[in-house]
Amino acid sequence: MAINKYHRLKRCRFLELDPTAVGCFKKSIRTSGRKGRKISEYGLQLREKQRAKFIYCVSEKQFRKYYEKADRMKGITGENMLSLLERRLDNVIYRMGIATTRLQARQLVSHAHFTVNGKKVNIPSYIVKAGEVIAVRENKASNKYFENVKASKAANMPKWLEFNPEKLEGKILALPVREDIDTQIAEHMIVELYSK
Repeated sequence: MAINKYHRLKRCRFLELDPTAVGCFKKSIRTSGRKGRKISEYGLQLREKQRAKFIYCVSEKQFRKYYEKADRMKGITGENMLSLLERRLDNVIYRMGIATTRLQARQLVSHAHFTVNGKKVNIPSYIVKAGEVIAVRENKASNKYFENVKASKAANMPKWLEFNPEKLEGKILALPVREDIDTQIAEHMIVELYSK
């Protein structure tokens, strides 16, 4: 797996992204010095792709595979791609409020803390399906971190997910549609970039 060695606030400034979208709650007093430069159409499309990759913490190779899979699916390619990205197991854990960032969710999944329909899963890119039940493994539920999750209040959860903090168990009610996805991404620009 590739290692990202960039400063998160700098990257957020460059991509004109709110730092809270990637779990960085610091405030930056600096502004980007690129305000006066005109960006080409290709540059805008490329920035949109980089923004999506940065938000969902995926590599170029993974992102390209999601685009190709979405292109083969029925429906609008951009919306299909965002739906696939939202259905990644690490993103679902983040959306349920178990983790504060997608990177933390990825680490929790990699350390095999969760089961999907009773089977242990340690692959962050696992694509969940409607009706699947995601739960914290029984031997991990007594961990201090998950005790704090039980005590915390439920966050603003998308309507396609359901989570019970007492049982540390969630369910995928339906597949996400574009109205359910609140990320700052113009997916049509990404499709235009890849379809050239």
